Amino acid sequence: SKLRPPCAVSLQVTLEKVLGITSSGNSALACDPRSGLVAYPAGCVVVLLNPKKNRQHHIINTSRKTITALSFSPDGKHLVTGESGHLPAVRVWDVAERKQVAELQKHKYGVSCVAFSPNGKYIVSVGNQHDMMVNVWAWKKDVIVAANKVSSKVKGVSFSEDSSYFVTVGNRHVKFWYLDHCKANKASAPVPLLGRSGLLGELRNNFFCDVACGRGSKSDSTFCITSSGLLCEFNSKRMLDKWVDLRTGLAQSLCLSEDMIFCGCADGTVRAFRLADLHFVCTLPRPHPLGSDVSSMTEAR
Repeated sequence: SKLRPPCAVSLQVTLEKVLGITSSGNSALACDPRSGLVAYPAGCVVVLLNPKKNRQHHIINTSRKTITALSFSPDGKHLVTGESGHLPAVRVWDVAERKQVAELQKHKYGVSCVAFSPNGKYIVSVGNQHDMMVNVWAWKKDVIVAANKVSSKVKGVSFSEDSSYFVTVGNRHVKFWYLDHCKANKASAPVPLLGRSGLLGELRNNFFCDVACGRGSKSDSTFCITSSGLLCEFNSKRMLDKWVDLRTGLAQSLCLSEDMIFCGCADGTVRAFRLADLHFVCTLPRPHPLGSDVSSMTEAR
């Protein structure tokens, strides 16, 4: 009898679900407030998680370099990522199509933070402590409009509401970078990015681990958090105006709403403060331990 040819076997493998996360800080975790979509890295993959449906989609970095930072555009249509390794790229992705739409290459040794400006025109990318570059991209044109060096280890970046400046924070570092002179620049070469240090006063030796520029009536203010557990407010003159003690051994992150500030602290503690005057409002209930059956609990813990 004749030998039959073997059946064709599909060799294509499809990624269905990612377990785990490789984020090492706040700059590699983002949420789109319009859709509620959460983005975080798992190696060279960006996981797009819909928490309501518990459903994942994935963006795979074709360079196979580990994603170190990411952020949504203001309209939620795009996601910008930074990566590690030699000659890392800043990439812009279409969220719905999960396809790359821009590749921006100028860093040499790794990207620690990325952010879109609120008007969507610019992307700022901050290199790690070995790269030491802050670049402002007109990303749709694939050009750097302004750049400068930064000597500190930067952990966070936030744009002002009017896109005229952004603030970086890190180890003994709070710096305001101004874009007004960049907008009128018609030259092909980037202009030096103008930076001014925040006036830290007696808190100058702290590690500032996250930052958020104010919105609305507090658009002139900038809010920072220190790893030692202090919530700080800087005024329009870059001066440390006031601060409050979070009463925690460690703090790591903060997030603003229209009238509240939420501070992420040690042991799953989240403290809420009033945006207008930094008045303490409450401590949110802690999340239940992993694996707990919430339906079987009879009292709050």
